[in-house]
Amino acid sequence: MARGYFCLVLHSHIPYVRGAGAWPFGEETLFQVMAGSYIPLLNAVYDLVEDGHSPLITIGLTPVLLEQLADRQLLRRFQKYLRDKKKAAEQNTKKFRKENQQQFLGLAQFYAQWYAGTLDSLRNRFRGDLIAGFRNLQDQGYIEIITSAATHGYLPLLDRDSSIYAQLKVGIETYNHHFGRAPRGIWLPECGYRPPYLKDGRLKPGVADFLSEIGLTYFFTDTHALRGGPLLGIAAGDVIGPYALVPKRILIERPLERPTVSATTFRPYLVEDTPVAVFSRNERTGLQVWSASEGYPGDFDYREFHRQAEESGLQYWRITSPTADLGQKDIYHPEWAEARYKEHARHFAGVIAVELETYPAEEGPGIVVAAYDTELFGHWWFEGVSFLKELLRILASHPQVELSTASKYLQRYPPKEAISLPESSWGQGGGHDTWLNPQTQWMWPLIQRAEVWMEELVAIFPTAKGRMRRTIEQAGRELLLLQASDWPFLMTTGQAKEFATARFQKHLSRFHYLASIAQKGKVDARDAQYLKEVEAEDNPFPEIDYRVFARREE
Repeated sequence: MARGYFCLVLHSHIPYVRGAGAWPFGEETLFQVMAGSYIPLLNAVYDLVEDGHSPLITIGLTPVLLEQLADRQLLRRFQKYLRDKKKAAEQNTKKFRKENQQQFLGLAQFYAQWYAGTLDSLRNRFRGDLIAGFRNLQDQGYIEIITSAATHGYLPLLDRDSSIYAQLKVGIETYNHHFGRAPRGIWLPECGYRPPYLKDGRLKPGVADFLSEIGLTYFFTDTHALRGGPLLGIAAGDVIGPYALVPKRILIERPLERPTVSATTFRPYLVEDTPVAVFSRNERTGLQVWSASEGYPGDFDYREFHRQAEESGLQYWRITSPTADLGQKDIYHPEWAEARYKEHARHFAGVIAVELETYPAEEGPGIVVAAYDTELFGHWWFEGVSFLKELLRILASHPQVELSTASKYLQRYPPKEAISLPESSWGQGGGHDTWLNPQTQWMWPLIQRAEVWMEELVAIFPTAKGRMRRTIEQAGRELLLLQASDWPFLMTTGQAKEFATARFQKHLSRFHYLASIAQKGKVDARDAQYLKEVEAEDNPFPEIDYRVFARREE
């Protein structure tokens, strides 16, 4: 019998970049990730299944990502992107052959074959439909797909209950549309959690309350949230939000009959007085991948992400050294990298086994939850998908470790203890300051006013039809899009401040215009033309019911 279980969780998300240009932060970002992460991951899982293995990965696909992967125009542009990259590699092949640069020639040929193979997988193995590729794996029981909030809105900082509910409800409906079933679990955007608290004498529900209401059974949190959270039965008192500019919140202790224990990351717990369970990330396996000093992706033989050839954009160099400037990088050797990821996969399997041995046997089989952004594997860490494939192959026959999805573990070992989680995230510092800080503070009053305005439109037009209904529905889409956590994140990190600001302001402006049209009670011909243009550009969630934004509090 296995000593315990391993649950690999991959969270897949790209913000809404449709129609946002190509480079450096528009559609090409999505195309790079589709080519580098999503298609290779699907290929790896299908290969494992064909070899007789059952990978049992828990994969999150955010609703806004699903909508973009389903967009036929985007898919056509993606195929052109792959053809262009293949052509660039072929042109480099001719150039390096002429210049007798044999090492670079071999890499150029490698890339030409790699992009050709990616295009062939998209067209033939997955019939041009990546969502169907994931759906088929789930339908056959090889993976479990979980959902997220509609546009990855950062739930703890949304002011109105209607917005939290709408983000979650639209997310579930989108999942149902693409996969023909309801999801069991969710990856909360940025692992952002908010417990119940009092506001103006009224109890504001916690995130777990919303999850329970809409039928979700589990979610994930970062390690510190589980270990640092107060146990039920201990008075929380008046807690001032320690996270940047979050105002004082009075937390509520709700008495339960369930027992409470010292929390461990090796098993799930029920959250507060809900039937919703929470899994926590294992710290050791997280550090082994994410840590700048300990993580595998920083190995010197792996491909360097940041240096690209000027004309082709192809990456011909390896990391070489942590202190080497980009111009000092040595050439990349795929065969060296292959030896390293196989060694790292064997090491990681050992780490998982050792971690499980630290959990007392008398407590029953524990679970190690290793959760990462999908885009790390393949896109940022080129060899990452190959590492995962090798790891899953090793674990398929490991004597001490058994693979499991989150749901399968819950079915076998349903939690009996309950805990209370603090406000938390997996952002820097474990709190909200990545999304609410002096650089982004100006955004949140604008979001909050839009939330209230949307509630008012629903109240004024409870049964809108025709153009008016379309106008309010599109206003709802714009509200969801402007709530995306990506915009304040990119502003805070400085990765794409101008791009993120422009995207936020664009969706905010469109929301205001559409809400103003509805407010006046009539959609004239000029308004209808504007509506048609915006509908064509911002087109996720085509079946949205605007009444999902109905007021839920005074």
